[in-house]
Formats: sequence, structure tokens, C-alpha cells
Amino acid sequence: MSADSVEPKAKPFVRWLWIAGAAMILIGVILVLLEVEDTVDVEKSNLPPRPPAVSVLMVDQATVRAEITAFAEVRPRWDAELRSAVTGRIVAVHESALAGSKVAKGDPLFTIEKAQYESAVASAEREVEEAQLALLRAQNDVTVARRQFQRDGIDPPTELSLRLPQLRIQEKTVASAQSKLEAARKELLDTEVTAPFSGFVTRRAASLGQTVAPGEALLHLSDDRQFELVAEFSQADWKLLEHPISGRLAALYDRDGAALGQAHIRRGGGFLDQNTRQMRVFLEVTEPNDQILAGDYLRVSIPGRLIDETLTIPDSAMTRAGYVWLVDTDDLLRRITPSILFRSDGTVIIPAPDGGGPWRVARTPLASFLPGQHVTPLDVEG
Repeated sequence: MSADSVEPKAKPFVRWLWIAGAAMILIGVILVLLEVEDTVDVEKSNLPPRPPAVSVLMVDQATVRAEITAFAEVRPRWDAELRSAVTGRIVAVHESALAGSKVAKGDPLFTIEKAQYESAVASAEREVEEAQLALLRAQNDVTVARRQFQRDGIDPPTELSLRLPQLRIQEKTVASAQSKLEAARKELLDTEVTAPFSGFVTRRAASLGQTVAPGEALLHLSDDRQFELVAEFSQADWKLLEHPISGRLAALYDRDGAALGQAHIRRGGGFLDQNTRQMRVFLEVTEPNDQILAGDYLRVSIPGRLIDETLTIPDSAMTRAGYVWLVDTDDLLRRITPSILFRSDGTVIIPAPDGGGPWRVARTPLASFLPGQHVTPLDVEG
């Protein structure tokens, strides 16, 4: 018999052999699982389930001082684009005029060609001297006329006979010439552009050799020693402040809560912002530290009036829906919806609820809480 006739008979036998082996392995796995399976003994009990545990804080009513906060942008008091007051070619750009430079009041920034303005000053000075000489002559003419009438023993018939109108004209001519001289000197001074206040040069708009005209931009200067802030408060917060607030101090904090100093309240109230319908408080900071920068947003905190019968609870004790859960003396949940007086450093200050205190407040209320639900309170430290 050939090998070709034996091979077809051998294949079905091998297939059945693999199937039998797989079945035996499966049976073995099932037996092992049944052998090691844990069993739980369930005992029937008539005891009710234990009420859920709730962490509570013991909070008593107290008198607190309101603290009203808002965020405000720091703005420089003086923020100006310096422009040329005269016409001429820029012959010098000083180092302090470059963008990013910190300048003090009076530091030189630009120098504009002076020749025509020096000439104008000299011409005006000459006109003043000529006018003063003419005035002296007019005064002398009046004196001579008076003496002449006195010698003749008669009264002058008119002012013209005493040459008084000519004297008044010369007096006004002198005044006009002096005004022109002052204007010419002012224009000469304007060829030296200096910083009107201390601050930072944020942008330069003119270059060396450029010819500028009156009103043309030279640079932008921003104050660095005097800042202003405008904080907005709701009308409810405004009522918590002690009035008048002008002249009081407000604390400043950065966005991380670090203290940065104080600001003086210049003025507050009097009108509502047309867009936000909130009360505006104007503050100023003089001689700020290096951590207060223009353009930053700071938290402004203003101390308010004393409020009686309040509870101070952590933020976590108030749900998103504005509920606070209390646990009464019978360990039953009670839900209240208090009005928030103000917030301070991770706490919420609310009016004390009805009834005597202290109150047990659920520290971290759950969404599954139900009014009247029996719980097991667990006292925790505040």
C-alpha cells in the first residue's frame, strides 16, 4: 500500500485526538475553579442598616467684620504720548528715549534744531527793548506837557494835550513785546524734550534726523510711581461697607493671595457703571513696591462694617445649588438656603439660621442627601 493512501486516514484521527485533549483541559479548569471558589455565608439579620456617616463641624454664631473683595486692573495715573511742540529736525535722541528705558522726571529725551528759535528769541528781545525805549519817550513827553501847563498856570484841556493816549499805547506795546519774548523763549525750551514725569518708555515713534511738526508723536511714556485702580462692587456688597469710605485703606493681593501693600480710597459711589450697574470705587497707590505692575489684575479687599449673628463655614459646606445641610439634635438632615453675606479666604459667611446654636454643619454634603434623612454625625475639627 502506498503512502498516499495512508495519509488521509491519519488526519481524522489526529483531529479527534486534539478535540479530546482540549475537552479534558476545559474540564480540569472547571474543577479547579469550583475547588477554589470563595463562598460567602449570608446570615439573616433583623437589625436595620446603619445610617450613613456624615462629617460635621460645630459652628456657633459670631460677630464678624465684613470684608468685601473685587479684582481691579492696575493703571498708571499718567500715561501719555509725548508730541512735538515745535517744528524742526531732530538732532539728538538720548539714551533715555529708547523703548524700555526707565526715566526720571526732567530727563532729556530729544533735542530739536534750535537755530530758528534762538533767532526768534533774539528778535523778540530787540522788540522789547525798542518798545521800552518808546515807552520812556512817551513818559518823557507826558512829563514835559504837564510842566508846560503848570508854568502857564492853566489846566490841560484834554488828555491828548498831555499825550496820555500815546503813553498808554506804548505801555501796551511793551506788554505785547514781552509776551512775544516769553512765547519765543517757550518755543526754544520746547526744542529740548524732557520727561514730564518718571516712568517707562513703552514705545518710541521718532528717529534721529527726522523732521517733526507740532503735534507729531515722539514717544509713549507710562508712569511707574503712581497707580490707579477702579474696583466694582454690587449694591449688596456696597451696603456692607462703612461709609464714607473716602480716605480709608484697602489691602492689595496678587492672584495667588500674596499681600502686595495698600491702596488709598480716593472716592467711591455716587453713580452706577452704565454697563455693569455696579458701584465703582477709585483707589490710588503712591510709591508702590516692585511687585505692583501696570496692567496686572489685583484683588482689592476693603474692610466693612460689623455684622452680628453670622456663621462662618468652609466653601465645601455649600453645594453648587446654594444649599447648606445641618444635622439636628435627632441626627436628622436639615437643608437651608442661606444668603451669602461675603466670602473670605476659603470660607463663606452666612446669617445664622433660626434656632439656638451651635449648629452641626455637614462639611462635605453629598448629592444623595435628603431632608429628614437619619445620619451618623462624625465630629471633625474646623
